[in-house]
Amino acid sequence: MTTQDILQKAKTWLTEPIDSDTQNQIKHLIENNIEELTESFYRDLEFGTGGLRGIMGVGSNRMNKYTVGMATQGLANYIKKTYPHESELKAAIAFDTRNNSRFFAGIAAEVLSANNIKVFLFDEIHPTPLLSFAVRHLNCHTGIVITASHNPKEYNGYKVYWNDGGQLIAPHDKNVIEEVNKIGHFSNVNFDKKPELIVSIGKEIDRNYLEKVRALALSPEIVEKHKDLKIVFTPIHGTAVNLVPEAMKMLGFSNIIFVPEQMIPDGNFPTVEYPNPEEAKALQMAIDKARAVDADLVLGTDPDADRVGVATKNKKGEFVLLNGNQTASILYYYILSKWQEKGKLTGKEFTVKTIVTTELLTAIAKSFNIEQFDVLTGFKFIANIILKNESAKQFICGGEESYGYLVGDFVRDKDAVISCCMIAEATAWAANQGKTLYDLLIDIYTKYGLYKEHLVSVTKKGKSGAEEIVQMMVDYRNNPPLHINNSKVVFIKDYQKSIITNLTDGTEKKIDLPKSNVLQFVLEDETVITIRPSGTEPKIKFYFGVKGNLCCSDAFENVNKHLDTKIKNIITDLKL
Repeated sequence: MTTQDILQKAKTWLTEPIDSDTQNQIKHLIENNIEELTESFYRDLEFGTGGLRGIMGVGSNRMNKYTVGMATQGLANYIKKTYPHESELKAAIAFDTRNNSRFFAGIAAEVLSANNIKVFLFDEIHPTPLLSFAVRHLNCHTGIVITASHNPKEYNGYKVYWNDGGQLIAPHDKNVIEEVNKIGHFSNVNFDKKPELIVSIGKEIDRNYLEKVRALALSPEIVEKHKDLKIVFTPIHGTAVNLVPEAMKMLGFSNIIFVPEQMIPDGNFPTVEYPNPEEAKALQMAIDKARAVDADLVLGTDPDADRVGVATKNKKGEFVLLNGNQTASILYYYILSKWQEKGKLTGKEFTVKTIVTTELLTAIAKSFNIEQFDVLTGFKFIANIILKNESAKQFICGGEESYGYLVGDFVRDKDAVISCCMIAEATAWAANQGKTLYDLLIDIYTKYGLYKEHLVSVTKKGKSGAEEIVQMMVDYRNNPPLHINNSKVVFIKDYQKSIITNLTDGTEKKIDLPKSNVLQFVLEDETVITIRPSGTEPKIKFYFGVKGNLCCSDAFENVNKHLDTKIKNIITDLKL
């Protein structure tokens, strides 16, 4: 768009029903900051398969009352089309600690109620998994949570859920997008709220949820014995501030130590650069506290409490951060071990992971004769597998490498509240054997092999960069490598063609998953390489998973270094 086009578009926001404050901000940009005006109006904020996410501010390319209103009007229209004969349509709405989250939740509630949809609106900040739970518990047709997860403070977002409590998947995701796009202009949004259709919820939902969490407990007698484990917890200014401590105390843990500066809900996230527990810096204050009190475990959750970062002591007594694959592996091993011990495994249980998550989870599940499903990247696909199998099989647990895990099926999204409780239980279980959580991880590696993962993201900016990423996928698809780092490629999994090709005998097998532009190369030495363009950033991602045998804990450092070298050699071989 030219500067003149952008000015013309901006001026359409200088009339009613746009409020005077917004109009004044736009006038200020027109007169003083054309660059920011351009960023605010050069396109419309896209409603993607998961909803909205963007920088907050005035304009068509920002999160504000009007873009949220248009998204909600489109959702309302789709709900009414989908359920034309329902006597009462219902939705639940939650929000996190980000700036304007409560305001945007209120806007969404107003628009839904104006469209004769009953709204259950949380009365205060709540974790994303509580929204998923509320949708199911209250038999809602849809749900919305206002959050930008672990994005920087300038961002906010809007995630949509369906009646099963999972995020939107096909065909609903595309259909909602179509309805949102049809709105076209904020003048087509009904903002005339019906207060009688907006119901405040909170404590009762919390109580019902916590009772379900309590029922997940697998080691109450062990927790009682080790209830004084020192657990440092930080919500990083987010929504887990109350529910994680309450849930862990309910399970019996009595020595939870807080990071006081980060227990204050604050959308500016003043103590961290990014409120992302995947980043070491975000957990630094918690680790400092853990060193000071000689803690056993560190837990840190992101703003909407669906992800959790973990730190524990290694054999030298130093605190080390676990990555998402390691935490998921510990959870799998602990939970399946306890289910087996209690005689709960009947042959009808299953677990789920994403295709870029460690193959160690598959090895663990197989050792317990548990069916393991692999799904595309995104927890919504894990939720869908649970939905498809809930009448015939029982879901135990699942996870993804990006620090999201779920135990039990009463929530249908990753849940850091549940995860914190189960990680703490696993720590007590290890302590009961005279071990740390780190020792338990090494035991798992010794039993199943040392699996190590690494991610390389290659950024290609602009139009030419996007074209280069497309061409890279074409080249890998049409001219795949036959050997990588001197190991033969034995399987190629093409998720866009939905075919697994066995290069040894030339046979093909169908992949029963939605089509996605993802390639996987499985090597003779069990290395797995996954190539996937990012759906939200100008990046192409390479996931590497390698494996080595570990005879004993004393050999860990050497085998670990060997795998590091192997990954470096693979990266060099692929010329990344």
